[in-house]
Amino acid sequence: MNSYIAPRPSLMDRIGSALAGIRDWLDERGKGAWIIAMILGFVACWPVGLAVLGYMIWSKRMFSCRHRHDRHSGFSPRSFSAPTGNAAFDAYREETLKRLEDEHREFLDFLQKLREAKDKAEFDQFMQGRSEPRELQS
Repeated sequence: MNSYIAPRPSLMDRIGSALAGIRDWLDERGKGAWIIAMILGFVACWPVGLAVLGYMIWSKRMFSCRHRHDRHSGFSPRSFSAPTGNAAFDAYREETLKRLEDEHREFLDFLQKLREAKDKAEFDQFMQGRSEPRELQS
């Protein structure tokens, strides 16, 4: 029986995950929470406050906290499908969203076929290059 024991996370991994948790918690509460954390950091120990300020500027949290959640919020065209009260517009919007989703799916299928064709061409070229020296030796 082969039992695998997962390696214990290093100290740096644990610190990194703790800081990521704190960052996510502050992001959920907005820019005000970041400013309060920075002020508390300056009060407790000025290098900590300076580090928080530097991180806020570097990650652009100083200017907008929402950028991080907007990228990862699981955007879906269906998230805008609340009825407007205008039946004609709602029907048009549903039809358009369905058409766009179908086109998106077709495009992804096309990209997959394109990747497969490229992979096959590269593999065929590799196999041809591999078999040529043997033919020359015979």
